Amino acid sequence: MHLVLGGALLTPFFLLAALVVPLAFDGVNPFSDFPWQFAAFAVALPLAALGALLFPLLRTLEATAARSLCGLPADVTAELTEEPADSWAARRRTALWFVAHLTAGGIVSGMTLAAPPAAVMLILLPVTDPLRHAELGWPDLAGGLLGPLTGLGLLALVAGTTWAGGRLLARAAPALLGRTPADRLAAAEQRAADLASRNRLARELHDSVGHALSAVTLQAGAARRVLDADPEFARQALLAIEETTRGAVAELDTVLGLLRADGDDPAGTPAPVPAPALDALDALLDRTRAAGLRIDADVDDGCGRLPPLVSREAYRIVQEGLSNALRHAGAVPVRLRIALDADELRITVENPVQTDPVQTDPVQTHPVQTHPVQEDPVQEDPEQRGKTVPPSDTAVGASRPGGGRGLPGVAERARLLGGEARAAGRDGVWRLTVRLPLGASR
Repeated sequence: MHLVLGGALLTPFFLLAALVVPLAFDGVNPFSDFPWQFAAFAVALPLAALGALLFPLLRTLEATAARSLCGLPADVTAELTEEPADSWAARRRTALWFVAHLTAGGIVSGMTLAAPPAAVMLILLPVTDPLRHAELGWPDLAGGLLGPLTGLGLLALVAGTTWAGGRLLARAAPALLGRTPADRLAAAEQRAADLASRNRLARELHDSVGHALSAVTLQAGAARRVLDADPEFARQALLAIEETTRGAVAELDTVLGLLRADGDDPAGTPAPVPAPALDALDALLDRTRAAGLRIDADVDDGCGRLPPLVSREAYRIVQEGLSNALRHAGAVPVRLRIALDADELRITVENPVQTDPVQTDPVQTHPVQTHPVQEDPVQEDPEQRGKTVPPSDTAVGASRPGGGRGLPGVAERARLLGGEARAAGRDGVWRLTVRLPLGASR
């Protein structure tokens, strides 16, 4: 069927060539003169190649036809591309395929139209009137005795030509209809961009929602324990939970806005709220203090003039540092330092480490590397450092299934800006240090 389709596609180009040939050669008729039919066939092929060069969507159509009609194996079918031929290299390959398809299809179609009737006549030569052999232009062929053999040979020639043409096209399909090196590079870049977008959304969700849930967990546990003894404190904790969840919903809407921006954004959808930056740091510190964390913050006055990208990433890094302290150390004093140098921003988050009495090595260290190789790396999960499970059911330091993504997310943020992040526990203090160049851009 694929070769028959090639013969059908050749027809308009052949008719156009049959009109062009008489214009160049007087007195010829490609429709009645057998030799000139081959000339028209030869002229039709360059016209078909020109059409393939000017029609990029032809590669998609030809690949679909080859996938459906050629009977290709699954591994070969997977190599055929469905994208139009945008580059000239891809168009040249498509033109070569189109010419090969039309050539094989034209030959097989012509043989299919002419050979079977001739083969039937040859097979019937022994039983027909010998006097009519000359009238019909057939050779005597030993009184017609060799006619059946000749007819069967002609049918075998048609079948063999069809098989050979199909096999050649099947072998050429991956090379001519598959992706070019430029197509493969573009596909790899698109996959990398998609992965980067997914990682970005995962970081945003982890940092915004994870921080809110950690704070709400502590606040709810504290309110439950003092509900009867100190109703006013419980009321304040519930108010803090309300404010924290309201902020989390707003940040969640921001992340979902990023997701909609990466896909189809329906008309009329309001623009998402801008992602928080360091100008919203005071509100973050207030919410975190309401969760029980005692924060000593020293923030450089020039942080309000940071580039927007650096300011947003710095906010998320601080948020994750405070969330880690909440999850793994509980209500402990935290020291936050944000210093602005001439060409970089330095962020330091420190908190004491609670040791587990049943552990022989209570403090696990794990430097998070993003740029140069750091010294003395220990290959443990960075979020399993020195955690204690308190007796209450709030489970502040409980290990989460599958491990956390907090510190690796901080490292990814720093690396994307050309900076570095390092986290380690030493002398009973867990310290997260991040350096962000001010000229970073994505």
